[in-house]
Amino acid sequence: MITNKQNAFKIFSTWIIASILFISSTSEVIAQQSVARQWNDVMLEAIRHDFARPTVHSRNLFHVSVAMFDAWAAYDDIATPYLLGDSIGGLQCPFTGVPVPSYLDSARDEAVSFAAYRVLRHRFESSPGADEMIPEFDTLMTILGYDTSITSVNYASGNPAELGNYIAQSIIAMGLQDGSNEQNDYDNKFYVAFNDPLIPNEPGNPDITNANRWQPLALDTYIDQSGNVIPNNVPDFLGPEWGQVVPFSLHDSIRNVYTSFGDEYVVYHDPSSPPYLDTNNASSLIEEYQWGFSLVSVWSSHLDSANGVMWDISPASIGNVQNYPTNIPDLQNFYNLTEGGDPGTGYTENPSTGLPYDAQMVPRADYARVLAEFWADGPDSETPPGHWFTLLNYVNDHAEFEKKWRGTGAVLDDLEWDVKAYFTLGGTVHDAAVTAWGIKGWYDYIRPVSAIRHMADLGQSSDSLDVNYNKAGIILVSDYIELVVLTDTLLGFAKSDTGKIKVKAWRGPDYISDPDTDVAGVGWILAENWWPYQRPTFVTPPFAGYTSGHSTFSRAAAEVMTALTGDAYFPGGMGEFLAEKDSFLVFEDGPSMDITLQWATYRDASDQCSLSRIWGGIHPPVDDMPGRLIGEKIGVRAFDFAEKHMIANPFTFANNQLETSSNGTQIIVYPNPLKQNSVATLSIELTEPASVQVDVFNTLGSKVASPFVQSNLSASSHTISINSKNLSAGSYVIRTLVDGIAITKQLVIK
Repeated sequence: MITNKQNAFKIFSTWIIASILFISSTSEVIAQQSVARQWNDVMLEAIRHDFARPTVHSRNLFHVSVAMFDAWAAYDDIATPYLLGDSIGGLQCPFTGVPVPSYLDSARDEAVSFAAYRVLRHRFESSPGADEMIPEFDTLMTILGYDTSITSVNYASGNPAELGNYIAQSIIAMGLQDGSNEQNDYDNKFYVAFNDPLIPNEPGNPDITNANRWQPLALDTYIDQSGNVIPNNVPDFLGPEWGQVVPFSLHDSIRNVYTSFGDEYVVYHDPSSPPYLDTNNASSLIEEYQWGFSLVSVWSSHLDSANGVMWDISPASIGNVQNYPTNIPDLQNFYNLTEGGDPGTGYTENPSTGLPYDAQMVPRADYARVLAEFWADGPDSETPPGHWFTLLNYVNDHAEFEKKWRGTGAVLDDLEWDVKAYFTLGGTVHDAAVTAWGIKGWYDYIRPVSAIRHMADLGQSSDSLDVNYNKAGIILVSDYIELVVLTDTLLGFAKSDTGKIKVKAWRGPDYISDPDTDVAGVGWILAENWWPYQRPTFVTPPFAGYTSGHSTFSRAAAEVMTALTGDAYFPGGMGEFLAEKDSFLVFEDGPSMDITLQWATYRDASDQCSLSRIWGGIHPPVDDMPGRLIGEKIGVRAFDFAEKHMIANPFTFANNQLETSSNGTQIIVYPNPLKQNSVATLSIELTEPASVQVDVFNTLGSKVASPFVQSNLSASSHTISINSKNLSAGSYVIRTLVDGIAITKQLVIK
């Protein structure tokens, strides 16, 4: 049954699109957006009606964006198409060019529309929402004035519709050999879950075999994050072999291939092993495992608006994280175990207005609950990669935003901006999915609901002299995770629960009869009954936790948004989303007051998304932080790689691409553009020891800085700081000599 809350959530989840296309709109309204925007909007709506598969939809977003970009670029004398005239993933896509028509703008619109239409029809023909969405695709073509009976791919004739058809045909063919197993509905080819399923409605976790591996869930009814009832009540791992899918910009030098029982798992940006619950191995980081999953339970205690804790959730107090931990033991210094949140200090002023941000005092519980649902992307939402497309569209529609690439130069027309921005963001979220799910598949890491219940079944690990001690048990945290004692109201029949683990946490769906009026609240419960802040028909996503897809998608997208807009900040210095009192939350009543989520920068929004998954009971910190760090690298690389398709000669400005030397060395510069009086980071990944020298030149070829010279650097990642304090605004070339081989990158200072 769809409740009023779910209908309200669908309305709010689509808010951020700002002027989303519904096919019932008039042609006058449709004409106010580029055709690329219209097709992006209808694609996001199709995703909301499809199965909730972040991997599949990141690829759909990418492929449709490629279709539109190539259709636009085919008529351009500067840009280079991505697939046309090239070979991607072993697919040859011959292209001899097209005659430039006298009606260039309308030809581009037509080619873009046919390319997007054909790919969308193909990708969503088996969707559970096909009966609704296929007619909407057709109707949009009718409104735009195009004849869908044109199916020829003879683009050399000069007919833009035939060019669009040819591009779509090529993308569809590419998708059938890109490693996604699309022809078998993306089913797994060889992965088998190690553990027997957990039954969440039963206490504890008695059937788990390996506490370090992912565990399926056995549900009475399984409803995915898009609201679709799934016949299989023990959902399979979604996409464990996704690392095999052909990426956008990921390079072989950061690619590892692992073998298990003869099957290959491909891992990019390998973060190495997470902490394990292993009492026999001193290097397993068992204490970090216990601390991380215990933190998830402690943060669950924050979800009670009656506890009186108030926070200022404006950018005056939240956001602006300066440093991120790069190793597992340092996570404990970043996440606040008992109070929640991170070390972000906020901002003294809004750079757009020059005024301080207004404080917004709200119950911490409302903030945490709204975060958990807003960023969860369900039900009726567009999955995490699509969520960032809605954010991009929100920015595009902002009255103070100018569509200038990197924030400089001429204002681009709507179609050029949209195809370039979608192409860049599409490639980015696709790389994020390939990376995150490659890691998920190989490391196959456990989720909090399985780990917390299992550790609680074992006992407590804090005091060897107290009852129910087990070195692999859960850690005790006073006032949050304790032992049941004889005076407890939790005692079972004949006091049988004495000595068990109890946790102060969100009490779970059993305390909610009517989500329009009920609140489960927080209280002491047996840890064996611990539940994430989720619906009982979903509980936790059907794939491994490590690393967080939300964190990877979000940080990668935030880097791209920063680069393509030329500004770390949202237009006007702040992005906002209103969650109305007593109507936004889906599976319980709330929030208790109006809550406006606010973000000064795109990175702040990304960091907020990451924290939401901990409050939602979905990820421990060790899932989150590697996703953020890897996402940053993905975003920077994907932007550089996309941008090389937008310039006349990518080797004229070698900075505009991810540069790789003959020995596999890779160079990245970020942030780029860089504001004056700030510091850029030059990241060098050496595949073998080398001598390195870094110099900075102006556009006249004069050396203006030599920030680094060192012999015999080790084969690993190195970062070098480049201070712009003494450099005026403009373009510079950073030349890196690696054993005498030059690699150049452009740095723009604003």
